Amino acid sequence: MAPSKDGAPARPGRRRGPSGTRPLIVKAARELFAEKGFDGTSLRAVARAAGVDPALVHHFFAGKEALFVEAMEFPVDPTRLVPLILQGPREEIGERLVRVFLGLLGDEETRPRLLAIVRSAVTSEQGATMVREFMTAAMLERLAEALAVPPTRVGLVAAQMIGVVMVRYVLEAEPLARATDEELVELLAPVVQRYLD
Repeated sequence: MAPSKDGAPARPGRRRGPSGTRPLIVKAARELFAEKGFDGTSLRAVARAAGVDPALVHHFFAGKEALFVEAMEFPVDPTRLVPLILQGPREEIGERLVRVFLGLLGDEETRPRLLAIVRSAVTSEQGATMVREFMTAAMLERLAEALAVPPTRVGLVAAQMIGVVMVRYVLEAEPLARATDEELVELLAPVVQRYLD
């Protein structure tokens, strides 16, 4: 191991002193996710592209999902939503899921970024692949496993909710655009619950 400037052995992993390493990792990740998609990008490949030790990537990010959220400026971490949705009685999970979803879209800061991601997924094959792979790994597979339901059922929930986003927020079609969250919860929660029972 080569000595450092002060004669002490250099340590592997995190660079010493003020570090611009995290931005380097994020930049490398953004480029790799854009080029290879979520599934085709590994943390090891990101470390190699950033010129850092893979352990340093793990030091800054809990996993690939967390790195994706930051690199792609995802407005919310889906892995944090899963526990919120699962918390509480099983027979109320449909309502909780719909409320969490509508809450994100009702937030003035989160909504524009979520809609930009939806539009990107609709207009770009590359964008669609990235979002699909990420959402499958970060949220859909976790929900299906936790609830012991076939992934197809969770996929139908996603389709239902993405449909609401498109009609209410992208197309702004009436009467859905002016419906209140409570009206939507009342209508959507039983449908979502049926998929997940």
